[in-house]
Amino acid sequence: MPKGLIDDGERPPETAVREAFEETGVRAVVDRKLGDVRYVYTWDGERIFKVVSFFLLRATGGRIGALPAGMEIEVAEARWVPLDDAPSLLSYGGEKQMARTAIEQLGEGSS
Repeated sequence: MPKGLIDDGERPPETAVREAFEETGVRAVVDRKLGDVRYVYTWDGERIFKVVSFFLLRATGGRIGALPAGMEIEVAEARWVPLDDAPSLLSYGGEKQMARTAIEQLGEGSS
């Protein structure tokens, strides 16, 4: 699940589309916002409060794994997986929940 920092002048949905392309090679458009994950971590003795927004994207082009030049240092592997398998394959609780949310919303036939 691609993630990254919002660039100056960028809105969160634009960040999601950019990061998806940079980290997968796939061009996409935003379908909908899935939700936010909030958590706290410590960095250099300071507590950091973080919010990560997740968006469901629809692929429009590109090729999985055809990363833009220079991005191979950030990404070890990009691959498609069945959405139903995502909750068990992802490492973090928030990401697992966002995958379950996508499954639930797509199962409802909402668009």
